[in-house]
Amino acid sequence: AQQTHKAAAMAQVMVQSSAALAPTRVSLQKPASRTVAVAPRVCNGKAARQMMVWSPVGNKFFETFSYLPPLSENEIAKQVDYIVNNGFIPSLEFAEAEQAYAGTEITRLSQPGYYDNRYWTMWKLPMFGCSDPSQVLNEITQCTKAFPNAYIRLVAFDNVRQVQCAGFLVHRPAGVKDFLPTDKRSV
Repeated sequence: AQQTHKAAAMAQVMVQSSAALAPTRVSLQKPASRTVAVAPRVCNGKAARQMMVWSPVGNKFFETFSYLPPLSENEIAKQVDYIVNNGFIPSLEFAEAEQAYAGTEITRLSQPGYYDNRYWTMWKLPMFGCSDPSQVLNEITQCTKAFPNAYIRLVAFDNVRQVQCAGFLVHRPAGVKDFLPTDKRSV
């Protein structure tokens, strides 16, 4: 008798819940009136005239922040703080000026497995477990002293997602003229 009572109660709950989901005459009626807001006209004519085109002639870039002027020591220190404080793994790489850019010849780039100038030499090992930004800044200084005529970049790896999450130059060789000042980069 008790099971029959439970079954009847369960059936009543199911009927009530399905009735709540069933459409009613009121829910199928259209609203009496609807006010439609008209969006203001969007025009980027003035903005489009102010846009500039990046000039690829004599204007080589390296990864993140290349569109900015070279970073100051203070700006580099802030980026290093960000990298270390987020648990990323910093690593330094360097390359002499003539080896820093990949070749642009079609035949060289079209060959599978050809990686000339795409990888730079690593300065020591990646700084696994680095928790002090001053250690990274010290390594940048040592690398710059050892290779003053090389490009030096700091890259950061996220070991959880297994990706490179940052990469930017921390040193350019003195006298290099392979990039334009920021006010001359676009036409």
